[in-house]
Amino acid sequence: MYKVLLVDDEWLILDGISSVMDWARLGTELAGTAQNGLEALSMVGDNPPDIVITDIRMPGMDGLQLVATVAAQYPSISFIMLTGFSEFDYAKTAMQYGVKHYLLKPCSEESLVEAITEIVQEKQERASQESFVQSIKYDLERVLPHAKEHFLKEFVTNKTYGVREWQYFGDLFGLYFQTQSVRLLLVEIEGEHEYEHLFAVKNIAEDIFPNPILSSTVGRHVLLLMEDELSEEQFFEKIDSIRATFMKYYHFDLTAALSEPGELAQARRLYTQTLVCLNHRFYLGEGSLIMERDISLSGERDSSEWEYDQERLVTAIKAGHWEEAEKELRQMFQQLSDLRYDISKTKSYLIQMFMELIRLCGASEMKTYMDKLPGLIETSTLQSFQQYVMGIAQEIALHNYERNRCRQSQMVLHMKNIVQSRFKDESLTLQSIAGEIYMNPDYISKMFKKETGEKFTNYMMSFRIQKALELIGQSEEFTIAALAEETGFGGNSSYFSKMFKKYTGFSPSEYKKTP
Repeated sequence: MYKVLLVDDEWLILDGISSVMDWARLGTELAGTAQNGLEALSMVGDNPPDIVITDIRMPGMDGLQLVATVAAQYPSISFIMLTGFSEFDYAKTAMQYGVKHYLLKPCSEESLVEAITEIVQEKQERASQESFVQSIKYDLERVLPHAKEHFLKEFVTNKTYGVREWQYFGDLFGLYFQTQSVRLLLVEIEGEHEYEHLFAVKNIAEDIFPNPILSSTVGRHVLLLMEDELSEEQFFEKIDSIRATFMKYYHFDLTAALSEPGELAQARRLYTQTLVCLNHRFYLGEGSLIMERDISLSGERDSSEWEYDQERLVTAIKAGHWEEAEKELRQMFQQLSDLRYDISKTKSYLIQMFMELIRLCGASEMKTYMDKLPGLIETSTLQSFQQYVMGIAQEIALHNYERNRCRQSQMVLHMKNIVQSRFKDESLTLQSIAGEIYMNPDYISKMFKKETGEKFTNYMMSFRIQKALELIGQSEEFTIAALAEETGFGGNSSYFSKMFKKYTGFSPSEYKKTP
């Protein structure tokens, strides 16, 4: 209900209008009556009405003075002026205060109803408009931060806006593109994680860097655009705090890239700079804080090609010598890290190395390793690639070691069997056995020593002396010459006696007499 104040110095008019009008039907209520302008002004101050119906001629303060005074303090109050015919033109001076309705006295009920109805409709329309505007403002206040975030995200990551767009959005969001110095921080979570973890990093970063110009998620990254208000050391400390806090609660590490300072209008370039920096975590490792000065630009070192002794690595792994292979691999990875090629070029070398390694294993193992190649290509750091490749190389080397060891054991066993079955043959030597099995004498000698812990010649001599002891034990009638002949020394009795004493501490004659 809209409140109406009725003002007239004639009591009959006040009473007549008050009682005749159906105020409620008009959406109004009669809040009070006054017989002059001063009384009306007091009532307005105590309880401001929505509509004032006033006579123009009144003692003390006339209607025009009342309108002028009230309109200055309460511009939302509407007026209906009651005038005589001779005062009509004079009353129109109130138009400057927004008065639109003038009724000649005596006015009819219909004309007054029409005027009140029109004012009520105007007020309702104005209220509806104000409600709509307030609703729009409320919605705008709610959506403005998101609109700002969306604009800045597009501005930083995708688009290059012109001067007119900069000016428009700068005025809208309070951004000063040409003068505001900023830094951009790009953060990536290491390892398999949920999308919600990105928002956790974003919230932690907002707590540590309050009121950033932009804080958003962009793909698998968290992006912060901040004014360059801190020293570099302070930036480093705050970024370390973000990482430590996130690791404390979520047990994932973070890698961050911090741009150099620049104008806000250069944010796109700064974003590209941080992407390049973050990409170089491939060389610098997970959990790093990377800046432009920490990386070498792509192509700077491409003039020097990577060279490594592939044959030496392959030979070591084939032989099962893991320590040699490990040393060789570490040197290779260190060389690649120092050269800092474009990452795609480095990965091409790594894939080449990987293929060389898996060719050293069996078909089934090779297929198993090949199935892991796509994931290996997507490996995010050189360190993780190194760990994976070295793990494979170790598996292959140790497998070859066991296989070679088995072969060596069989070979040594075969050599022992030859000795045991043909020890009487004085022509039996390391060289003759090597010739029989088509092996190098030095190789089988080393292999025998590695497997048994003694030289082959010592083993064969010890076996022959042991057989001589067995013969003496069977019969003391054996002569030294016969013993030499029976144990592979042929007719060289003196050499037999010398070796017998060396191994037993006695000559053959002394040993026979030993009780």
